Amino acid sequence: MRERRLAQERRRAREFEAFVAGAAGRLLHTATLLTAEPGSGPAPAAEELLVRALSRTYADWDQLRGADPYERARRELATHFARTAWRHRRPRGGLLDRLPPRERLVLVLRLFENVPEEQTAAQLGLPAERVHTLCLHAIAEIRSRHPAPAVDTTTAAGSGAPSAGASTGPARSTAP
Repeated sequence: MRERRLAQERRRAREFEAFVAGAAGRLLHTATLLTAEPGSGPAPAAEELLVRALSRTYADWDQLRGADPYERARRELATHFARTAWRHRRPRGGLLDRLPPRERLVLVLRLFENVPEEQTAAQLGLPAERVHTLCLHAIAEIRSRHPAPAVDTTTAAGSGAPSAGASTGPARSTAP
């Protein structure tokens, strides 16, 4: 009986290690976006968030039974972030650091993790319309601080003449 239990523990540990080897990088990136720490240096708050999410996922590993462990770890990550959002209010130098934590969470789940609006709303206990509004506001805030670069329509030689196919007049509709 004891040998069987040890074999199960080893199998569980191997499965979890394989999961972590494949998913930890993306989960750490998600945690870094949530905590708004710069991605170029150490991210202690993101690492702490990830360790907590992975430890909770490992604790429930046997109960997952066919469920997606990545989804579970991501949910744990988002839940713990939402509970500790007050820690992540101060600017840290990341792209999303000026967004309020709830907007940051919605933006990361919706755009980076591709979680459907309804699922995000259910996880956060918000109406889907509120999640939609938070996401739109976060996108508008980021765009206002980082405007899109202007499109260069000049030729590669820099002659100043419009490139072939560039329109010199107002756009015309071909619709009847």
